[in-house]
Amino acid sequence: MVGELRLDGVTRRFGDQVALDGFDLVIRGGEFIALLGPSGCGKTTALNCLAGLLPLSGGSIWLDDERIDGLPPERRGFGMVFQNYALFPHLSVRRNVAFGLAMHGVAKREASERVEQVLDLVGLQPHAEKYPAQLSGGQQQRVAIARAVVMEPSLLLMDEPLSNLDAKLRLEMRTEIRRLHQQLGLTTVYVTHDQEEALSLADRLVLLRDGVVEQVGPPEELYPQPASAYVAGFMGYRNLLEMEASNGATDGQVTVGAEGFELRGTDRRDGGGRHVICAIRPEDLRPGEGPNPIDARVVVVEYRGQELAVEAMTEQGTALHLLTTERLVPGDAVMLSADPERVLVFDAEEEARDGGD
Repeated sequence: MVGELRLDGVTRRFGDQVALDGFDLVIRGGEFIALLGPSGCGKTTALNCLAGLLPLSGGSIWLDDERIDGLPPERRGFGMVFQNYALFPHLSVRRNVAFGLAMHGVAKREASERVEQVLDLVGLQPHAEKYPAQLSGGQQQRVAIARAVVMEPSLLLMDEPLSNLDAKLRLEMRTEIRRLHQQLGLTTVYVTHDQEEALSLADRLVLLRDGVVEQVGPPEELYPQPASAYVAGFMGYRNLLEMEASNGATDGQVTVGAEGFELRGTDRRDGGGRHVICAIRPEDLRPGEGPNPIDARVVVVEYRGQELAVEAMTEQGTALHLLTTERLVPGDAVMLSADPERVLVFDAEEEARDGGD
């Protein structure tokens, strides 16, 4: 197992374009790290640099006390699970899983024992003689994971492994990946653009923006305490309202205003600027009287089982999103409210940076 994997100032350029810029990260042995962000943020570039599929333009990568960024992929001892599975269609499940062991000259008896153990682990023994085309998407993904795990890698790299599965299979495989990680304790780096997936799987999240780390921390830190409006937007704060701060902070709170309404929120500004972005989760914006009242009218209602997803609009045209169990219909006039501690006020975002994935 990895004692410590360290990325020091890892940079990757494609011509004049900087896809990853001074990326620093220390990964502890047995840790599950999720690289999170939208397409183009640099997360797949970071994974490919780790795997040795892309040379660095700057910086270094260390495995314990050994510098490894100059090593070819096959000498790093890492396992990789790709988005498209990359199975051999002409080989059975068992032979797909055993392929890497044969290539590395593992003795037949030991290889056979390891393959059978891993097939049991991922629940594929009943399908061991089938071919990839005879398997469901979830079963194919299990084969890809088994093929990586059987090599007993020091680090497991996973590049959006669930993106090709339907919603039900995604949930099932998410649970399966977490179970395997807890059972095997493999150090894992997992790339995803899905914040719910990252929150449910990772010990720590690394949120990237245009090749630069925006925030690093455990899910229970990033979810309630985003460091910026960008992070807030990615962590589910769907209401990102451009407003103006009307005074300085008092007891950690600040008053902000927009045309037609005013809010009191928790001050998360670095520079104390007047132009701000106010972030509110849909579940924290509720119908009825309370602090921070906003008059609006219901525009769209989506049924989601036990609750409704509602879009409402202020008279001045500001769209607001809320989740509620109250039965609202389009056209309803509604007063919305939110507790000040649930309203986060950030300095307005800078111009979007260009970047690459």
